[in-house]
Amino acid sequence: MDAARRKIVQTAAAAAIGVALALACLPLGVYPRLACAVLDAGCPAGAPRGELPRVTRLTAVQVAQSGTYVALGDSYSSGEGVWELDQPPVNDGADRCHRSEGSYVPLVAKTYRFGGGTAFYACSGATTRQLLSGQHGQPPQITRVTSAASLVTLSIGGNDAGFSKVLTGCIVKLPWSSACVEQDAAVARRIEELRTDLLKVLREVRVRAPSARVVVLGYPRPFPKEPVATVDNLSEADQRWLNTVARRLNDTVGSVVKDFDRAIAAFGAPGSAEYVDAYEAFDGHEVGRPQPYLNGLAVDMDELQVNARSYHPTGAGYRRFAELITHQIAAGPGRPMNNVLLTDPNAPRPGAAPPR
Repeated sequence: MDAARRKIVQTAAAAAIGVALALACLPLGVYPRLACAVLDAGCPAGAPRGELPRVTRLTAVQVAQSGTYVALGDSYSSGEGVWELDQPPVNDGADRCHRSEGSYVPLVAKTYRFGGGTAFYACSGATTRQLLSGQHGQPPQITRVTSAASLVTLSIGGNDAGFSKVLTGCIVKLPWSSACVEQDAAVARRIEELRTDLLKVLREVRVRAPSARVVVLGYPRPFPKEPVATVDNLSEADQRWLNTVARRLNDTVGSVVKDFDRAIAAFGAPGSAEYVDAYEAFDGHEVGRPQPYLNGLAVDMDELQVNARSYHPTGAGYRRFAELITHQIAAGPGRPMNNVLLTDPNAPRPGAAPPR
């Protein structure tokens, strides 16, 4: 092959490899080495061309553990159901966000060793918009996500749907009233509007941590599939309807997350968006069961107020969530990850004499 044709082939090969590496979001330092190895251009004076960098595809677990674990979200992630006034704060703002060591986040952090540690910033009451804009004078949760993040978990959407207010409206109604289920149209509208706001959250996380795995946790069914008695002034019909709301919310969140991950996979890009459906996670342990994983209605008699832990996971509930998350970390998104590790075969081994 003459020199001109060889140069054309080298150029085409470098371009193809460069496009592939760009799609994989690999470090910029790779390109000079490629130019040297493929085009024989840009090589340091006196340096041998050597071999191309070796590319190793990472497993889902390796991706998750490679950097920082960042935990975001609402009360179902912060630990509202087990938070106590006298407990030491997890970090800045924990007292306002009801961020508890009893949440699933510290349990996940104990199960896996994350190279960059854990950043726990979920906040009770958070909506998708507050996750992006901030609460209680604290920096927005989203600012805790950086390029160092390798795993991001969150639960979000329940407050956008107004679930707490809906539940309160159901509990305080007259026993024979249908006011609970009459909220259906308004709830359905808010859940549908959640699609756009959740997509904004996923996009923002992706911009900040383009190689991270993002795991979104759904919500559990609050009442037995077939209620048999009135609970907290909620009739059997009320409980079935609230179960339906939880299912509708989960289906909406899940569809947005799955569509987002399909787009990531279609471009062969690193990272993922993964949904964990927790709807059946508390089966046999719903409110009204002998050993519930959700707190029932809790009232502070001294202040005559409903305690915020009402209808939030118990310690057993958060441990169940931890099982779901740790299982998802191990299982991955159900497709190959496109995160890779580059190894320079030309780099001197530790202790080896420098090349002459």
